[in-house]
Amino acid sequence: MERILGLHHITAIAGDARRNQDFYTKVLGLRLVKKTVNFDDPGTYHFYFGNETGAPGTILTFFPWENIGAGRTGTGMATEIGYSVPAGSLEFWKERFTRAGVRHGEISRRLGEQYLSFQDPDGLNINLIVSGTEDNRAPWTTDEISAQYAIRGFHSITLTLRSIKPTATILTEIFGYHLSQQEGDRSRYVTDAVESASIVDLVEVPSGSAGYNAAGTNHHVAFRVKDDTILMEFREKIVKKGLQITPKIDRDYFFSLYFREPGGVLFELATDNPGFTRDEPLNELGSHLKLPKQYESSRARIEAVLPKLD
Repeated sequence: MERILGLHHITAIAGDARRNQDFYTKVLGLRLVKKTVNFDDPGTYHFYFGNETGAPGTILTFFPWENIGAGRTGTGMATEIGYSVPAGSLEFWKERFTRAGVRHGEISRRLGEQYLSFQDPDGLNINLIVSGTEDNRAPWTTDEISAQYAIRGFHSITLTLRSIKPTATILTEIFGYHLSQQEGDRSRYVTDAVESASIVDLVEVPSGSAGYNAAGTNHHVAFRVKDDTILMEFREKIVKKGLQITPKIDRDYFFSLYFREPGGVLFELATDNPGFTRDEPLNELGSHLKLPKQYESSRARIEAVLPKLD
């Protein structure tokens, strides 16, 4: 277990809190696992969407900064989120997106897997992918989206880079990934430490323009470790590579380290412990506004500033 256990969560930026919550819960059928605020900007929500428990490898989080404006995908950035869905479900999703007015592509194939690309209301690029290996994770379901079609959790994350070699070195020499497949300018790196949320695709675009972080772009990618003891062991490995990395940070639901990998993408390492039920029972996850303890005394003022939700 002293390994990177695939993806923990991915954090992106949105421009409208209510629209963001509605899309991910009502259109995609994910569970709002936690409703809290940005640690550095308590006037902004921090939403966590995932499966029933918010299991690592299922959690997409958002900073919905109102009226932030559109970002731009490009090099030095995570540019595509891959969600795992069951075989035979893509036609269901294509029809659902058409009815809901969601921008989407055609069902296609890449690296031997079927996928359907779409964009959320802010233009965030997401793919629904029928994994080449069986995904037995239990999904969150709704009245409209049964387990036959529901999203299981992450399949992969795609990083777009001017050169993939420095990033690939981090993945292979520190994180324990290995090169699995290549197709065109895309190289797939996989860890065998876990069965799902185990893939990082690196796309090399030597003359690509740098991305710009705002609405519709990914802020950072978090990789999973078992606990904070192992977290600090990885910190030592990263320091020995000559990279700058933060001290351990308590994010209430996990402990974290942050560093910028050589290609420019902000990486986080995050622990399984203590989890999302530390301040809400399982059946009430996401039902209450939970504040970091340093902001609890300012709850009334914060609630007055935050956008109103359903």
